[in-house]
Amino acid sequence: MLFTLVGLLVMVSAALAAPPQSNVALPPGPGNPRNSEGDVVQLKDGKVLLIYTHFVGGSGDHAKAHLASRISEDGGQTWSDEDQLVIPNEAGLNVMSVSLLRLADGRLALFYLRKNSHVDCRPQMRISTDEGKTWGEATSLIPDEDLGYYILNNDRVVQLSSGRLIAPVAQHVGPGMRIRNNAAETLVYYSDDAGETWKRSQYAARPPKRNGQDVLTQEPGVVELTDGRLMMWIRTNAGSQFVTYSQDQGETWSQLEPSNMLSPISPATIERIPKTGDLLLIWNDHSDIPASLKGKRTPLRSAISKDDGKTWTHVKTLEDSPTGWYCYIALDFIDDHAVMAYCAGDRRENNGLAVTNTQRLPVEWFYEAE
Repeated sequence: MLFTLVGLLVMVSAALAAPPQSNVALPPGPGNPRNSEGDVVQLKDGKVLLIYTHFVGGSGDHAKAHLASRISEDGGQTWSDEDQLVIPNEAGLNVMSVSLLRLADGRLALFYLRKNSHVDCRPQMRISTDEGKTWGEATSLIPDEDLGYYILNNDRVVQLSSGRLIAPVAQHVGPGMRIRNNAAETLVYYSDDAGETWKRSQYAARPPKRNGQDVLTQEPGVVELTDGRLMMWIRTNAGSQFVTYSQDQGETWSQLEPSNMLSPISPATIERIPKTGDLLLIWNDHSDIPASLKGKRTPLRSAISKDDGKTWTHVKTLEDSPTGWYCYIALDFIDDHAVMAYCAGDRRENNGLAVTNTQRLPVEWFYEAE
């Protein structure tokens, strides 16, 4: 009897410690080697819309691709089986990397990259007045005079409490840059008229060089803090996400500096939980990994901050396969649940970006003990 009880406790403990089960919503298939970099949003009828990048011409970042959608009628637990075409490949290379945003006036905004060439990649914005059934004409956030190669990650455009729209971008080619630089300049474009016009911020001052080389700064994201400041985080090759702050709603930024978010060169996601007001971080936590996983985009974990990112607690594991590749998180809070879609390929079988998984977890789960 004692043995049975001990065995049962071990089984229960193991079940509690195991990561939650994600769903493979978008596996690759013939002529479709990669599905990635999407976003989710709740529609007014309660359904959830997922728009993602559907690659058809290869699995590389410059391969041909279009934007496609799926629908969930149960809050993000399951998804429709067939794609609906959203935006055809209207660019020289591809269209990719989706952000969906409910504007203050109730309209739905779609942002994505129009990648024409290796020197012309700029985010576009379209508006829907019929809940994503149709989309208006595209307008570029970045004018021709600022022509260059700008990366706006998926699920990155935010609307501040003031109504200002913020689109954080990494500039690899553009004004003031003689040659393409993988150590991008980081800045934002912002709009005070619901995306009719956009203005360019100042760059965040670069961190000091390391071993004579620029720190690779790429793929920024932004979150509004409780005191009105903005925090921008950026993936780097220096062992952690770097951060910079703005006190004027994104127009100027402090110098980039290391943070306590240890990670490989992989994007992180930070959003405020509506139910609690705390920040939720989802990232490849490399604070305690074995040497064999250094530089790999695994595991995928979450953490909570009650002090605007100064400290992170309640670390939980979402995915932990040692051969997994977890990144490019889409996150929305729907009916007191976190609904997510993210890359979850296996490095043994594909390039790691081939598969998109989905998760739907109650907000309370992120506060439970690991």
